[in-house]
Amino acid sequence: MNENKQDNSKNLACIFCRKNDDCPNKYGEKKTYEKWNFSVHYYCLLMSSGIWQRGKEEEGVYGFLVEDIRKEVNRASKLKCTVCKKNGASIGCVVPQCKRSYHLPCGLQKECIFQFTGNFASFCWKHRPVQVITSNKYRDTFQCTICLEYIEPIPTYNILLSPCCKNAWFHRDCLQVQAINAGVYFFRCTLCNNTDIFQKEMLRMGIHIPEKDASWELEENAYQELLQSHDRCDVRRCHCKKGRDYNEPNSKWEVKRCQCCGSSGTHLACSTLQSLEQNWECLDCRRITYNSDFRKAPKHPLANSTNVTVTDCLLEESSPKLPRQSAGAQHKELLRYNLYYEAGKMVAISLVHGGTSPGFFSETLFNCLAYGPENTLPSLADVLDFDVAQIIIKINTAATINSLKSVVNECSSYLEFIGCLRLITSLNDKYTLVKDILFYHVIQRVQIPLESFKQGLKTLGVLEKIQTYPEVFYNILCRKPETLSAKSLSDLFTVHGLPDVQTLRFWKSYLQAVEDGTSATTMEDILVFTTGCRSVPPAGFKPPPSIECLHMDFPVGNKCSNSLALPIINTYKKFQENMDLTIKDTLRLEKEEGSPSLPWTLNVSSNEEMLL
Repeated sequence: MNENKQDNSKNLACIFCRKNDDCPNKYGEKKTYEKWNFSVHYYCLLMSSGIWQRGKEEEGVYGFLVEDIRKEVNRASKLKCTVCKKNGASIGCVVPQCKRSYHLPCGLQKECIFQFTGNFASFCWKHRPVQVITSNKYRDTFQCTICLEYIEPIPTYNILLSPCCKNAWFHRDCLQVQAINAGVYFFRCTLCNNTDIFQKEMLRMGIHIPEKDASWELEENAYQELLQSHDRCDVRRCHCKKGRDYNEPNSKWEVKRCQCCGSSGTHLACSTLQSLEQNWECLDCRRITYNSDFRKAPKHPLANSTNVTVTDCLLEESSPKLPRQSAGAQHKELLRYNLYYEAGKMVAISLVHGGTSPGFFSETLFNCLAYGPENTLPSLADVLDFDVAQIIIKINTAATINSLKSVVNECSSYLEFIGCLRLITSLNDKYTLVKDILFYHVIQRVQIPLESFKQGLKTLGVLEKIQTYPEVFYNILCRKPETLSAKSLSDLFTVHGLPDVQTLRFWKSYLQAVEDGTSATTMEDILVFTTGCRSVPPAGFKPPPSIECLHMDFPVGNKCSNSLALPIINTYKKFQENMDLTIKDTLRLEKEEGSPSLPWTLNVSSNEEMLL
């Protein structure tokens, strides 16, 4: 092989297809062997019907013996191509009844399928495998998840559907280029990172996945710069007499790198740092991260002082005076918000470099990032504070204007503090009030950490792409609720009080009946009846859901304590009837009365966690 020269590859045509083209993505690598006086495309050699790899990998051409190649060329010279009508058609359709033969380029032109696996079968344009979709409920256009160009979501030769993600569509050419660059170890679904199912389907549809490492892994010293750490002092006034490049470990002249970018540094003494463990940020990163912290509050002048009403005063945004923080407290606040910047930056870098899909964003957080907070409508599901949720529910369920005024008067201190206190003139005012409370509690009060998180997501232009292609990123970033089952629901509840063995056995049998569909209720109904949630929140429940066995006829669900009281009854039939009747009637009455379930959890350690 070392004697083979490839300098004249552009002058010799392929011995099989008689084409001079050198296009690795379409025909495979083209090699010229002056020793045997021929050139060959890799794919033309692989797909030829009458040749097998009888030698070792280093023998002949990719393991194909030269005498076998010449025999195959001689065989193909007697076969006429169905497409171009010229001799030399070495590839035939694998279907026994089909007599079509063709050159590889002619087959590609007629949209034949070449499977680069197993026996390397070839299918003509009449017998090629196709992808079948179970439903036709797709939108008019989708985006290719590789090049992001819009395509019509109909499986064709040039448009392929991912077998593991129903919304992942690709151009065939985009997939082939990615497969060649990624190799068998890194070629996977761009949305869910599935490898086995995805590769199997792509091989069936004629995508060649080479058995090699990714091209970026094969480049020599590709990541050499990552091994070099910054060791220079970049502050405006360096106090080291030996210069900015001096770096002495375990001394005050040791260089500390910026914790955000790592591309700027300072001597410990030059920034009055006591140890290397202390956090330090360069001026550029500090300016980006904390830019939103020092914005001045907008002024709201009254439109006309002569026409001011009580409603205008109540609607005017309050500007509470906050106690002045010490320098240490301010530093801790800034450091905490900087962690949100770090989190956004890590998510951005992970996405760009093909990391696992985060899948934990709430829909509200995603909408804030993609469409802006001003275009986002939070829901009760986003409220994790129990007391605030109770206020919202009381306001929302007020049936008369007097009861609404009573609730507003009861919560006036809180409403005034958050700037949502308003004059109630009609019952419909409750909807505006609830909307204002939700917006403040979920979005407005966490604006600074949200801005820090967005700044981090701007790394490598990720936030811009999210805002440009929100539909593509929704499935990547947002969490998908866990499917409830009899086992998961049984494991979710802990037993409190004195357990009744028979009742607990009835409870497990009831869950199994619900899962099997022989009960009038669903898993979701049971969870809503007990906790108010339609799915298990990512952070879990607080307090944890519990069950207890009591001597009564019907079950009782307590959404405040996430507890379910099971009735102690002698027969399972009566137990199931009473459970079905109570749960279905309770949920029906709540729906008729407009009393929403309470889809929240109570484990809040900080204000900002609610948005995530």
